[in-house]
Amino acid sequence: MPTTTNSKKRNYLYQITIIGVLFAVFGFVTWVNGILIPFLKKSCELTDQQAFYVTTAFFAAYFFLAIPSSWILDKLGTKKGMSTGLVIMALGCLVFVSAAGSRSYPIFLLGLFIVGMGLALLQTAANPYVSLIGPIESAATRISVMGICNKLAGILANVLFGSILLKNATEIQTKIDNETNLELKNQLLDNLASRVETPYIVLGVFLLVIAVVIYRSSLPDIKSQTSDTNPDSMDISEGKTSVFQFPHVLLGAVAIFMYVGAEVMAGDLITIYGKNLGFSDDTSKFFAVFGLVGLLVGYITNIILIPKYMKQENWLTISAILGIVLTIGSYFVTGSYAVGCLATLGFANAVMWPAIFPLGIKGIGKFSNIGSALLIMGIVGGALIPPFYGWLYHEGNIFGFDFKSAFVFVMLVCYSYILWFGKRGHRIGFPKV
Repeated sequence: MPTTTNSKKRNYLYQITIIGVLFAVFGFVTWVNGILIPFLKKSCELTDQQAFYVTTAFFAAYFFLAIPSSWILDKLGTKKGMSTGLVIMALGCLVFVSAAGSRSYPIFLLGLFIVGMGLALLQTAANPYVSLIGPIESAATRISVMGICNKLAGILANVLFGSILLKNATEIQTKIDNETNLELKNQLLDNLASRVETPYIVLGVFLLVIAVVIYRSSLPDIKSQTSDTNPDSMDISEGKTSVFQFPHVLLGAVAIFMYVGAEVMAGDLITIYGKNLGFSDDTSKFFAVFGLVGLLVGYITNIILIPKYMKQENWLTISAILGIVLTIGSYFVTGSYAVGCLATLGFANAVMWPAIFPLGIKGIGKFSNIGSALLIMGIVGGALIPPFYGWLYHEGNIFGFDFKSAFVFVMLVCYSYILWFGKRGHRIGFPKV
């Protein structure tokens, strides 16, 4: 009996380690966007709104590929599906080399979309794993551990890519702005764009190596995880014929939409927000790291609190209220205090994915793969909400928002819905106890 127990423990640790590596990959690739936004704004001479299309191209892939990803995983199995996703991401990284050579913003966006395609496949496979390999009540704790892997990699990505892509950014921008010779100006811009080539070649090779490692691993299929490892979880799928018969899944997808939009607003856009507050490029390029630190502190708090001291849905509700308070606070302060409010939103956001995802697929049994895919589709919030925010305060719109009031409006909508989902929405469709 002890031998069997030890074997199960080793197998559990093995699976968690592999998924932890994948979550680190998610974090590294995703949080690089916070550096790409100001980098591409400079090298491709974009407006704020145009630069925000970085998030649109990246996160739109989740919407279009989430459901096909569930079919691919059913066909190939989890392990081969993950390896395929990593290979697709590597191809997207190589597209960056071509984009840098021509300094073409549409090709950069294509590369981002391809990377997002691979991530959609990986996320559709990995998130149910973490939710289902143990009790659903403690799923937020396991996802928080994965979140630490994710955000540590994100911090590394911001520091590393920020140092490479935005090195001496203020000085370079001054030279570009003052250069009157069009040929010399284009040469400066081409040299700036070429900085992206080597990092993305290295990243592409690394992703291919991880793909081989996953392919040769003994990672089991998600179906066995769903049926065998957590037999005591509530299952309300009996007699149901479609995932659309579970209201909490669809409401959870909307909550993911709002959460990802809010996280991208507070995280990836904090650099541009800082610039609009008057900070220099060299100062603001590392602001995203502050938000990631907030997320890390939040994940550690999740691990301590859930489920021993607090249910995940209750902590989600409190965090949404904190998000509302910090958002309002960011409007009434300036300078480093406003940046601090955005960075602290990372703490408020830390529980949202870990809590919303397991609450969204709770009890759906055999529909876990397709339910997960629907929740992954909600990530498209990161594609739509930031450019909508840019449009709201763009010169010439009819609403009269500045960048701060537009931020407050968008974030209050997001956090108010998440607050409702944490209090009420996740229970709709479940039998009353």
